[in-house]
Amino acid sequence: MSGVEKFVGREEELENLHQLLQNNDRVAIAAIAGMGGVGKTELALQYAIQRRETYNGGLCWLLPKTGDVGIQVVQFARTQLDLKPPEDFDLLAQVQYCWRRWRDGDVLLVLDDVSNYEEVKPYLQSLPSRFKVLMTTRQKLGRIAQLSLDVLQPETALELLKFLLKETPGRIEKELALANQLCEWLGYLPLGVELVGRYLARKQDLSLAEMLRRLKNKRLDERSLSKSKSEADMTAQRGVLAAFELSWQELEDSDKELGCLLSLFAAAPIPWKLVEQCLPEEDAEDLEEIRDDRLLNLHFLQRKGEGIYQLHPLLREFFQYKCTGLEQAEELKRSLCRVMVAVAQDIPYSSTLEQITAVSPAIPHIAEVANHLIQYVNDNDLTGAFIGNARFYEGQGFYNQALPWYNQCLEVTKERLGEEHPFVAESLNNLALLYYSQGRYSEAEPLYIQDLALTRKLLGEEHLDVATSLNNLALLYYSQGRYSEAEPLYIQALALTRQLGEEHLDFAQSLNNLAVLYDSQGRYSEAEPLHIQALALRRKLLGEEHPHVASSLNNLAGLYRSQGRDSEAEPLYIQALALRRKLLPEDHPDVALTLNNLATLYRDQGKYNEAEHFCIQALELRRRLLGEEHPFFALSLNNLAKIYHLQGRYTEAEPLYLQALEIFEQQLGVNHPWTVKCRENLANLCDRLPPPQ
Repeated sequence: MSGVEKFVGREEELENLHQLLQNNDRVAIAAIAGMGGVGKTELALQYAIQRRETYNGGLCWLLPKTGDVGIQVVQFARTQLDLKPPEDFDLLAQVQYCWRRWRDGDVLLVLDDVSNYEEVKPYLQSLPSRFKVLMTTRQKLGRIAQLSLDVLQPETALELLKFLLKETPGRIEKELALANQLCEWLGYLPLGVELVGRYLARKQDLSLAEMLRRLKNKRLDERSLSKSKSEADMTAQRGVLAAFELSWQELEDSDKELGCLLSLFAAAPIPWKLVEQCLPEEDAEDLEEIRDDRLLNLHFLQRKGEGIYQLHPLLREFFQYKCTGLEQAEELKRSLCRVMVAVAQDIPYSSTLEQITAVSPAIPHIAEVANHLIQYVNDNDLTGAFIGNARFYEGQGFYNQALPWYNQCLEVTKERLGEEHPFVAESLNNLALLYYSQGRYSEAEPLYIQDLALTRKLLGEEHLDVATSLNNLALLYYSQGRYSEAEPLYIQALALTRQLGEEHLDFAQSLNNLAVLYDSQGRYSEAEPLHIQALALRRKLLGEEHPHVASSLNNLAGLYRSQGRDSEAEPLYIQALALRRKLLPEDHPDVALTLNNLATLYRDQGKYNEAEHFCIQALELRRRLLGEEHPFFALSLNNLAKIYHLQGRYTEAEPLYLQALEIFEQQLGVNHPWTVKCRENLANLCDRLPPPQ
């Protein structure tokens, strides 16, 4: 009996298997179930080797795929046990004769690779209780006790790879990160790790980086995944592709179609409702039957949670390999794209935590469409997948993760639709808005100007998209302290959105923007009614619990602060903070904004402990989310310095003022109101510092 030289990572499974076989009054039939390549035969073999003393009546290894099990039993009994069952008995009677006269002691029967249990079941019916039957199978066998064998744990897969390369010590350690990536690409499948490890052992000059590159390039056709004739000591008789092919042959056409569709999704858990949406013509119960009775039963598919399923990475590669020859492949790709683009288009710009959580499982699959299937998306939906991914990250304040999606959107749109297209203008606007959020104002401005000019040219002066472009460019000018340039743009935008009617969210946005500008200019009597109107409109259209309502509460509170009406401002700030913490992730720039505002309120009231507490929270959030070159980070530095300043903690305040001033001057210029105020604060502080010794 052979077997691998060192059996890695299955100690617990071996013990569980032994208990499973022993804990039965009469006959224990345990099925080691799992997809091809997971190590079912090797586990059975190692169990037989390690427990040989338990089964003093011997081991009988049977191969149902190679012929009738009854004939194999009789042949074994004649050659190994010197039994002579009467030839005038039928086959079943001969087998029962052999069972009755078998060598004394406990016996282990191994049936390796059972595909049809009903064919072997008659021979097992009259077994004496001293016989234990162990089957390996790719299927679930009803009520039979079952040990489901999964892939290796990451650390165990790495241990196996190290062992296979033991002749070249240090090879794994030298490229440890790549070794882990290699195991991950193989999905921690024992057969895949063993084949690749043996291949690398034969090719000592082949780097792990090159091996990984070849696998990604040639995928299942890579020769390292095929069994070499020189590997006579391997338990597995096939390469990865051949192992999977056996199960593929057991599938019906409808099973194959569903498997191929699943392979088009990303290598991530798949919500089943998305699968059903991709096949609207199919009956949901029929799909459920294929999933449960075929793909799950044959271990092509794994259930990851309620309504969530996933293909093993190499099985995904296998189904994609098969998909190339499937007649319905093109339509399946188009259908998946339609569904994922529709999901992406429903992701709002200002997402709540609930919305983020709900859409999170779909994000990898939207990304898969954008990255690998965009040619199957029609022109009218071209930007949807890119924008959806970007909004998902942008809505959480993860601007760096959103940026590549907006850049990619602009490139793909220009390439397919040309330089002058509304989608190009939209892409310019989205990219500019992200730069604005990152505090990269000088990069945002030319994009906004391009977007506005292109939108006017393509859609006309009266189009609502022109109002959006005007609003965004005005917001940039406002943030740069260029109030006189911002105001006429805001007024134009307000006039355009008013045409939609005075109960429209875009109109509420224009009211809010103009109000914030007037507030900053000290035009409080003009700002207040606009703030109040925007808040009322947002509450009416969106309800009390929405991020836009929180923004209006925060902005109205800011107006009251500017007027010294602190008793009216404080409850609004507290409401805004509670709403934002409830609706948004805790780590969100808007949460930091309200924390900062509350800190300045408490500072001016002389509540320095509360002010410092909120200001430090805002500072750390902004450091983490926006980086240390963002004007908002500098603003929090300035505010914390002012708190220390007012408490006489001058030596703590000075370095913060200096750091804030450097950022303001670099990002906003020397004449920006924030720069000027910070410079004044620093000058006042310097008057109070003790002279140098």
